[in-house]
Amino acid sequence: MIATIEFFPILVLLIIAVWFAWRYYDLRKRINQYAQAVRNQNNFSRNIRDLESLESVVNSLQSIFNIERANLNAENARLATVLEQLTDGVLIADADGRVQFANPAARKLFDVQNPIQQTIAQVIRNFQLIEAWRRCQQTRLIQIETVELPTKKQFLQLTVIPDKYESGSLLLAQDLTRVRRLETVRRDFISNVSHELRTPLASLKALTETLQNGALSDAEAGPRFLDRIHTEVDALTQMTQELLDLSRIESGQVELNFAPITPKNLIHSAAERMKAQAERANLKITVHCDDSVSTLRADHARLEQVLVNLIHNAVKFTKSGGEISLFAESIDNGAPQGDGIRFAVKDTGIGIPSESLNRIFERFYRVDSSRTGSGTGLGLSIAKHIVEAHKGKIWAESELGKGSTFYFSIPHEPK
Repeated sequence: MIATIEFFPILVLLIIAVWFAWRYYDLRKRINQYAQAVRNQNNFSRNIRDLESLESVVNSLQSIFNIERANLNAENARLATVLEQLTDGVLIADADGRVQFANPAARKLFDVQNPIQQTIAQVIRNFQLIEAWRRCQQTRLIQIETVELPTKKQFLQLTVIPDKYESGSLLLAQDLTRVRRLETVRRDFISNVSHELRTPLASLKALTETLQNGALSDAEAGPRFLDRIHTEVDALTQMTQELLDLSRIESGQVELNFAPITPKNLIHSAAERMKAQAERANLKITVHCDDSVSTLRADHARLEQVLVNLIHNAVKFTKSGGEISLFAESIDNGAPQGDGIRFAVKDTGIGIPSESLNRIFERFYRVDSSRTGSGTGLGLSIAKHIVEAHKGKIWAESELGKGSTFYFSIPHEPK
């Protein structure tokens, strides 16, 4: 019993020590858990910062992407605008030859409303052009083909360019009709200039050689040959002057003196100037113009030059006993040629073939049947440019064997 009592304090102290040890370890455990929680909180913050940095990078990339996409859309819009306004036809076809794109010019050139998903053969409908596209597909080389379409009086050039990435092709169609026509005009101009110069120069050479060989001392032949030389020199001088005038008018170097003029006085003045020449050719000139025809602001001298050229042309190609009539009338009230005055010179001459009517105002152009006529072949071209300088129009109507009528209209207020 005494032993039990002696060990009791020791047992109590042991129990108290165990309790304090448990509380210590429990507190230590909680402190470690709290520290771990704090450490976990720091990792989370770092993760948050990392995520925020990543979001910033993604936003920057998104902004760059949006800018690039906007630039690409702008470039596509500009390209689409260019293709829409381009006068050359553009077709884009895939590897199977089906059209994926066609600009308005291509639709017009090939006369097709909706070419998308149609085949190249269905769109261009020309064997030579189709073969050019096939050669390009086979060789993957650029092909160029030029064809004439007689039914449309049209020249087309097709350039086929292979697409190196999609196995398709780009087709560029150009209408060369105007270029070919200008080439024809240029060739004819050179040919006509050569013809016009060759004849007087050959005559001058022959006359000079004749005089050198003794005709100069001939009292009868000498003066006659000198007169012919004088005539040929005058013809060359006239041609040179008319070429210079035409060049100045075309380049806008001729200043028009606009003033109020009376159409009736204008055509009477022109008729009076050509009266003697018409009488020598046994032709009658008549003038038709009412006093009611309104006045016009124009260059009197230049319009008179137009009328004189037209009358001179009529005198050359009207047979003896024929008639030349001059007209002037108002063309108000919505006429096709516009408000203003329309002038006309009508003859009973040999007429002009229909295929030549569109070319008679070109430099030196002459209808074959009239090649032997006198003159430089520049009168109608000069008349055309003077009328156009007044913002007017000039044209002709004719029937072979029944005569021709040349018209020109001048607006009341040239702009």
